Formats: sequence, structure tokens, C-alpha cells
Amino acid sequence: MTSVDSSWTLDKILPSELDAGHAVIDQLMAALETAGWMGRDLFHVQMAIEEAVVNAIEHGNKRDASKQVHVIFHVFQDRAELSITDQGNGFDHHNIADPTEEERLEQPRGRGVMLIRELMSEAKYNEKGNSLWMLKRRSPDESEDGSSEG
Repeated sequence: MTSVDSSWTLDKILPSELDAGHAVIDQLMAALETAGWMGRDLFHVQMAIEEAVVNAIEHGNKRDASKQVHVIFHVFQDRAELSITDQGNGFDHHNIADPTEEERLEQPRGRGVMLIRELMSEAKYNEKGNSLWMLKRRSPDESEDGSSEG
């Protein structure tokens, strides 16, 4: 029997281009699948990382070709640790308005941080607000073969 590698890591500097961001996200998703991740946990990581990488490129670096995004992904059997840092000015992540409040429901901005916090086990920004570290713990009910025989 062959064993799955105990971990996978990607440490990469990206140009501020969405295609580059999507390419590393594809690599991350393939690594998670290889490690046996599936279902809800896989979907949650994909949604959160998409939001984080796109925000870093579009809002952090403002698609400035002279700026880069640094991603570090670590995938393990039981967890994934993801770090995304842009070269932008950051934002005040301590005082984010609740996008579910009645007067904000129709506004297109402000949902990303809430989404990331809901989908991931932990999410922490640096003080400046230009670097995000996320942790997703694999759910105990997400079996590797997808069956639930009892």
C-alpha cells in the first residue's frame, strides 16, 4: 500500500493578474483532492481562497502590474494553512460593517471578509490589513472514500 504524502507546500510570488491567481488556486485544489479532501470542506477552502486571492489582486494591489501577491499554501491530511499577502495599503479589518444589515444588503462590497470568516476554521489579518492567514480544519465526518457505512 502506498501512503499519501504527509504534506504539500506551495510558496509563490504572483503578478497582480487574475489568471496567475486562478492557476495557484487550481494547484491548491488538486493538492487537497490528492490528500483526500472532498465535499463541504473542499468547497469551503475553494470559496475562501478565491475570495482572498481575488481581493489581494483587485483591492489590495489594484491590479498594479508593478505589485505582487505572495501566497503560501500548506496542505495536510487534517488541515490546510493558507497565507496571502499583497503589496497594497491594507484596510481596517477591525471595523468592517456587517453586510447582512438591512441598509447594506444591496451593496456589492463587504461580504468577502464575512464569507472567509464563516467558511474557514480561523482567519487572521495582520495589523496593516494586507496579509491574511487562514486555517481550515478538516471535518471529522468527511471520510476519505465518501461512504458512511455503519
